[in-house]
Amino acid sequence: MNDVSEVIALAGNPNAGKTTLFNRLTGTNQHVANYPGVTVEKKSGDYQIDDTKYELVDLPGTYSLTAYSIEEVVARDFIAKEKPHAIVNVVDASNLERNLSFTVQLLEMGVPVCIALNMIDDAHRRGIKIDHKLLSEKLGVCVTPIIAKKGQGVDELIGCARESLDKVRKPLEISYGNDIEEAIYKMSSIIEEKKFLTDLYASRWIAIKYLEQDELIIEAGDNANQNISTALKKVVDEVTAHIEGTLNTYPEAIIADQRYGYIRALLKQGVMTRDMDETRVFLTERIDAVLLNRFFGPIIMIAIITALYYATFTFSETPVGWLESAVGWLSAAAESVIPEGLLQSLLVSGVIDGVGGVLGFTPIIMFMFLGIAVLEDSGYLARMSFMLDRLFRLFGLHGNSVMPFIVSGGIAGGCAVPGVMAARTIKSPRERLVTILTAPFMNCGAKLPVFALLVAAFFEENEATVMVIITIVSWVGALFAAKLLRLTVLKGDESPFVMELPPYRLPTIRGVLLHTWEKVWQYIKKAGTVILAISILIWAMMTFPGLDENRTQAFESQRQVIAAAYDASITTELENADEDTELSKAATELQKKMYEIDGLEAETALRHSIAGRIGTAMESVTSVTGFDWRTNIALVSGFAAKEVIVSTLGTAYSLGEVDPEDTSSLSEKLANSPSWSKATAWALIIFTIFYAPCFVTVVCIAREAGSWKWGAFSVVFNTTIAFILSAVVYQLTIL
Repeated sequence: MNDVSEVIALAGNPNAGKTTLFNRLTGTNQHVANYPGVTVEKKSGDYQIDDTKYELVDLPGTYSLTAYSIEEVVARDFIAKEKPHAIVNVVDASNLERNLSFTVQLLEMGVPVCIALNMIDDAHRRGIKIDHKLLSEKLGVCVTPIIAKKGQGVDELIGCARESLDKVRKPLEISYGNDIEEAIYKMSSIIEEKKFLTDLYASRWIAIKYLEQDELIIEAGDNANQNISTALKKVVDEVTAHIEGTLNTYPEAIIADQRYGYIRALLKQGVMTRDMDETRVFLTERIDAVLLNRFFGPIIMIAIITALYYATFTFSETPVGWLESAVGWLSAAAESVIPEGLLQSLLVSGVIDGVGGVLGFTPIIMFMFLGIAVLEDSGYLARMSFMLDRLFRLFGLHGNSVMPFIVSGGIAGGCAVPGVMAARTIKSPRERLVTILTAPFMNCGAKLPVFALLVAAFFEENEATVMVIITIVSWVGALFAAKLLRLTVLKGDESPFVMELPPYRLPTIRGVLLHTWEKVWQYIKKAGTVILAISILIWAMMTFPGLDENRTQAFESQRQVIAAAYDASITTELENADEDTELSKAATELQKKMYEIDGLEAETALRHSIAGRIGTAMESVTSVTGFDWRTNIALVSGFAAKEVIVSTLGTAYSLGEVDPEDTSSLSEKLANSPSWSKATAWALIIFTIFYAPCFVTVVCIAREAGSWKWGAFSVVFNTTIAFILSAVVYQLTIL
């Protein structure tokens, strides 16, 4: 058997089934890494046929070979610089016209290409018939219909790819009109004469990229030869001025229009036909006629989100109760087995009550992610982006900003890290940066336990309604913050919005369960690692240095004074009482006063601890928001991870608890605490929504934005907004 000698790249639009084909071909023989210098994932794997082994590379899904996003840059650089021996262009047969735009750009580069017409069964169901042999003849490349998820046609495709290996092709030339063609001719002449970047690209292709204002190609040209690059840019400026003056458009738009014109003309030559039976209305179009209606669409969207929250809290109520009981039983068991002291305090307050409080919300997380997985797999989340584009434009954002918001937790759940990374698809640097900075305002899965705790404590009768309000507040706040940024530090023009609306599909049980389990397992794993470590650290900060000997002795003296004030017979009665004996009023009063002294001592010790001193010092500022020192500690710890807010409150109230018969949950303790009210709960909800992203998200923001100053900016900007809004909400609510 020969070693790997030939590299075949899989390229195509997102959602065309490229990765499905890659997984089908490579199986378990896959390798995952990152492309050098970027965070885009690189997947490669081996495929053997006969005695030859091929290396398959799954390129990032892209719509274009113009440098609009990191994915497009990575895909183009790999094709141009790594020069794979063949490129399999995976095309969604049910969206042929849109997918062929990328195909045409590959053919304009002159690289060895073959086409995989994937999801041909979906095309047939939609009444679309494609003559793949005629398409092959028209484009001059091998075309094979396949169904990647079933493996149909895959062997024929590999044979097609082998035929394409290192096959020299003349670059495709599309007529872009007299003005553009004249400019291309002038530029190509200069490029060929000076051999300008021709070691990587065809001369005509370079000229087109200059006309499309491709920043990376222009930068490469400037670095290669500033004089030649300047001459090319002069030609571009001349034709741009002429086109703007006569046609009120620009070269890039004309090039895109002409490409689609070429594709439409190609398809009309018998390549694609559609069943035009007037009685037939496709399911996707019928559903979209209702769900995307300007009036009914938003109403249905809010109704779906409300139903999701209602179902989540309804179905999770019982399992949450089971987990809370289990945590309470585990705490009691630990207290009965482990002698009183630091070890018992660490395990009970630091670990069990801290981490257990977070794990207690696992059923809510599970049902929430289950519902989101159904919406995503069905194709509805993409419709939300489409509907919200017009609204987003009013605030200086972009329709492509919707998906990063949703991924970050636009419907409670998700995570800001992939949400921030999802903003890479936005062309405009300013719109991308605004999206990156405001996506963390969404209600990620880490914030959900905080909301669930407060909703259970103060809004038990209206849980779903309150969660919808919380969702609306996060979206409205993010939009106004975006508008503020667009009017101040990130001014600039808007970019056009085009997105794919995938056909509706019935989610598979396996797919939904797999997506749900991945998210739930991440939550559980985080609780058992990061949150556990932070909980132990917070416990230590709440425990040490402890009370000095004089204060401890003072509390002990108070106990002795109270005990001595009662008659010895009452004391004897208390000592002899069992669980079935009702204590006298005097004995009960003695117990109550003893608990008061013990509670006061525990609270004094907490306030005297490192964390207590920090929280108490902050009260002079946070009093306007209604936050006491315990809440302050929780919010400071939440800078690391938002789930830690719940675990920190659990630890704080556990360390302060002295009544062994009090088995109430954390939500019940908050509801019964004199320092808490609905006003405090709303203020904390608002603060949690908007304040600084967790540390991992800040790192991601700095990496995606290209500077740590934006990571630091997000911490200061978000926390400032959070403090102002929570103070306003608290003060208005108590009035």
